[in-house]
Amino acid sequence: MRSAVSAPLREAVNLQKALPVITSIAIIIGVAILRDRSKTLAAILATMPINIPLGLWVVFGVGDYDQDAAALFVRALAPGLVATLVWVAVVYALLRLGVTLWMSILGGYAVWAALVWAFIRAGWLVVPR
Repeated sequence: MRSAVSAPLREAVNLQKALPVITSIAIIIGVAILRDRSKTLAAILATMPINIPLGLWVVFGVGDYDQDAAALFVRALAPGLVATLVWVAVVYALLRLGVTLWMSILGGYAVWAALVWAFIRAGWLVVPR
């Protein structure tokens, strides 16, 4: 038999797991709405550091977590951010060269994936379990 306390607790945990997804969807909708009104605001919303807190929330937000593990997770974000900045530079350069949007995005991801792989091999983008 289930206790009366377990059902509200289960619902709270399910809501906590769903909130990052709901937040991500809300941001995508916000960018879609803003693109017609202000491309500057859409760019700001698209680049705001929301994925990092969402990632922390998904990985460490439910239950007890190890403070050291969370710190190592955040430290591992730095090489990932470098790879992302290089992705932006590659996409920009390819678009300026006249490459189509989709091919520019794919080219950016190819360079990004190579950098992420190199960072993992170098031990810079690894979070111990």
